[in-house]
Amino acid sequence: MAAVARLTEQEENMPAIKSIEQASDKWVRRASVAGPDYQAGVTNPKRSWAEASGAAEESYKMGVTQAAAQGRYGKGVKAAGDGKWKENAMKKGPGRFAEGVSLAKDQWTKGFSPYHAAIGALTLPARGPKGDPKNLQRVVAVANALRQLKTKI
Repeated sequence: MAAVARLTEQEENMPAIKSIEQASDKWVRRASVAGPDYQAGVTNPKRSWAEASGAAEESYKMGVTQAAAQGRYGKGVKAAGDGKWKENAMKKGPGRFAEGVSLAKDQWTKGFSPYHAAIGALTLPARGPKGDPKNLQRVVAVANALRQLKTKI
C-alpha cells in the first residue's frame, strides 16, 4: 500500500493559490485580448460614468484626505523612486504621448480658446528697455487675466 501524504495543520489552513508567475502570466494573457470587452463596456456602460463619478465625490474627498493625512503619496513616491518612474515612462510614454496629443487636438483647442481670447484682448503696459522692472507689469497683467478667467471657469 502506498503511503498517503498528510498535510500539516498549517498547510490545510492555507489558501490554494497559484504561483505569482502563473498569476501574472494569466493576467497578461487575459488582459491582452480584452480590448473588445473594454470597448463594449465603454460603449454600453451599466451606469453613466458622469453620474457614478459625481455620486462618488464625497468618497473621493474622504479617500484623498485620509491618504494625505497618512502620507501615502510621499510613501508611494519613495517606494517607486526615480528608477521605476523613468523605466515606465520610457517604455510607455513616447508612443502614447504622441498619439494622445494628436487625439486631443480638438479638446485642447476648445480648452485653450478662452485663454487665447483673454490674452488677445489684453492691453499691456508699454514695454521698457531690457531689464526694466516695468516689463514685469506686462507679465503681471497676463498672469492676473489668466487667473481671473481660471477661477471664473
